[in-house]
Amino acid sequence: MAAIHDALDETLISFIRRQKLFFVATAPLSAEGSVNLSPKGYDSLAIIDCRTVAYVDLGGSGIETHAHLRENGRITLMFCAFEGAANILRLYGRGETCSFDEPGFAAKMALFPTFERARGVITVHIDRIADSCGWGVPFFDYRGERDQLRRWVDARPEAEWAARRYESNALSIDGLPGLTPAAGAAARPESTDREPGD
Repeated sequence: MAAIHDALDETLISFIRRQKLFFVATAPLSAEGSVNLSPKGYDSLAIIDCRTVAYVDLGGSGIETHAHLRENGRITLMFCAFEGAANILRLYGRGETCSFDEPGFAAKMALFPTFERARGVITVHIDRIADSCGWGVPFFDYRGERDQLRRWVDARPEAEWAARRYESNALSIDGLPGLTPAAGAAARPESTDREPGD
């Protein structure tokens, strides 16, 4: 049944590494604000130490996680067993973002050598680790990753891609600040291209 852990041990780390999907939840401070929940696939998570993880944020039309973390830092990651023994693992903590145009980004991206470009890296400093039974989670078979998001991110020239990030990620859906270009950065004309979600 439910258990609280002091740190990520080898059993928990092994469980995390076997999962092909995890979920990220954040929320603004405002009671009227929107809670955000995003699925993350690919091999996008790095375990830094027994109380710190990070994931690569490829980007999308929403900027909720980034905006919420800049406002209040609260974040929860959830992993579910879709095969094998039932289990749900939640990592609660304080998150920080490092966007593609900020100092230190290249060093953080070094954790993810198979990714050429990303909107940012989210680092989570864990303050609570809890698992539970997961009996209500169904079995699913993993058939492979969809490649659309990585193709979308990598297809455009760097300057065009960056301009698109600023254009579509300026504000969260509740009006919190998102990405802001550095002085002198060029804005891209309005686009009708469809983008993936946050």
